Amino acid sequence: MQSTVRKRLLYAAYDARQAKNRAADAVRTHSRRVALAFASIWALTAALTAGPARGDDYPSRPIRLIVPYAAGGAADAVARIIAKHVGESFGQPIVIENRGGAGAIIDTDLVNKSDPDGYTLLLGQSGPISINPAVYKKLPYDPLKDFAPVTLTTSFPYIMVVNPKLGVKTLQEFVALAKSKPGALNYGTAGIGGANHLLTELFDSKAGITMTHIPYRGTALAVADLLAGQVQVVFADPVSALPHINAGTLLALAVTSKARSPVAPDVPTISESGFPGFDAIGWHGILAPAHTPAAIVDKLNTEIVKALKDPETRNLLEKPAIQVVGNSPDAFASFIRQDIALWKQVADQAKVEAR
Repeated sequence: MQSTVRKRLLYAAYDARQAKNRAADAVRTHSRRVALAFASIWALTAALTAGPARGDDYPSRPIRLIVPYAAGGAADAVARIIAKHVGESFGQPIVIENRGGAGAIIDTDLVNKSDPDGYTLLLGQSGPISINPAVYKKLPYDPLKDFAPVTLTTSFPYIMVVNPKLGVKTLQEFVALAKSKPGALNYGTAGIGGANHLLTELFDSKAGITMTHIPYRGTALAVADLLAGQVQVVFADPVSALPHINAGTLLALAVTSKARSPVAPDVPTISESGFPGFDAIGWHGILAPAHTPAAIVDKLNTEIVKALKDPETRNLLEKPAIQVVGNSPDAFASFIRQDIALWKQVADQAKVEAR
């Protein structure tokens, strides 16, 4: 009997200890849940109240700068000069990747689809950013929604050049000749839907003239045929035109920018030659993928603009006959919107469509 009572007491004591342990476990579990809940609330509050990322540790590895053109051209030169100076300032190399072809569409889209972390950038140009949306019905990227503008780095006017044998010396004389022979004058371009194609169409509409388009596979080929007398006029970039102008084998009638260009200060503008308000230029600029943190965009802008102000960098950039700019991300974004609107209007009016 005593043995049975003793067993019952032992079992009761064991059950009491187990109940006490279960109660303690429940308290600990509840405490952990409360702690986790407070930690989650704290993290959410911190995320909501924190300011924008400062980008203090950017860049911590090399940066890719995609140039959607072959090496050796003006875009490549701009990219390499800027990359060297900014890379030295950052203490991280900026690696240039030349990926020419396909109207720069594929490689512009490559940057669009890259992580928005500041480690993949685009050397943008008027062609893929401003003109392609005007002449292609469908693009894999939206230049206004898919990129974060950093800064407009450089710009250049196009120069309207003719063969001296044409017998005109001024823009007004050229227009008079074109009006006297509608469709008889040929103009050469780098191809259908390219910058100098739309530029000539814009001029034709302003001047009220009609010319015949002869597309080539590049401005250099168009200029070669201009020298040979196969075409009568080309709107050429300064790199292509100035050597021939300086040699006297081509005659510059006007530049397309609003103000006279420092690369050809003696050449009048189209605007001052009888067509007020004419202003169309080519350009280069740095863009990042959309949603790149503002702190990183601002840091890139600061360093690139500082590089553009450096006398050595400026001298190197101006040698290829381009003009140094350097502006804020907001100013660059506004410039792109205006440039897109200009070329869309021209393409729609001239019914230009690239295939």
